[in-house]
Amino acid sequence: MSNDNITFIGGGNMATSLISGLIADGYDKGRITVSDPDPDKLAQLAARCGVNTQSENNSAISQAEVVVLAVKPQVLKAVTEDLAATVQKVQPLVISIVAGVKESTLRNWLGGDVALVRSMPNTPAMIQSGATGMHAGPGVSEIQRNQAESILRAVGLTRWVENESQMDAVTAVSGSGPAYFFLVMEAIEASAREMGLDEDTARLLTLQTALGAARMALESSDSPARLRQKVTSPGGTTERALGILEEGEIRTLFEKALQGARERSVELSDMLGDQ
Repeated sequence: MSNDNITFIGGGNMATSLISGLIADGYDKGRITVSDPDPDKLAQLAARCGVNTQSENNSAISQAEVVVLAVKPQVLKAVTEDLAATVQKVQPLVISIVAGVKESTLRNWLGGDVALVRSMPNTPAMIQSGATGMHAGPGVSEIQRNQAESILRAVGLTRWVENESQMDAVTAVSGSGPAYFFLVMEAIEASAREMGLDEDTARLLTLQTALGAARMALESSDSPARLRQKVTSPGGTTERALGILEEGEIRTLFEKALQGARERSVELSDMLGDQ
């Protein structure tokens, strides 16, 4: 991994996760700068990670080869418009980890010509188990694509999508996805308690089963459908349970849910772009 100067604009949870992952991968902490208006947050990051800190964004990016935008969507317009002149002068690679803001919108706020990678990490990135979708805008070189991938891979799996519109599908699948699995675990745990298991047993059996199933799916060459078939004995308990789920049209529910999430992602992007 190269040791370019990286500046994070925003020092929240996702930025902290990326910084921790980079340092764990051997990145030179002396080449990482964080800018944030909260002095307590900066002090915590300096103490925990040993990185450089700044309270003024333009000074923070003046020597940066890579700038990571890690602020809330609601303040991104003001932040990027303030950075525009310096970005145009320095010409860094800009990586956005801000949900729902289109490249065209960001490019406009940043003053036009900029090498921009839009990404969508999810919350498991906070424990270095994330899944991040990425899209490179026009003018991003192969070297810069590799830079972006190296940075985002520090918190988990990364995948490129060819068309920016696919980022709305990424949002529906992996961005919102952890909540779907939490809901399934919540429902299984509640049913286990109803059947007489104590709270700790119900929770631990549910969580370990979810973890084991995910690991099997990741480590196996079989598809999830094939794995499901392998553990479903004809006439057995699993077949009975799956039949009930299929009767409830679980596949249709998930299809509707993900389509709804994708549509809402499009709506939010349009709203943020109209600011």
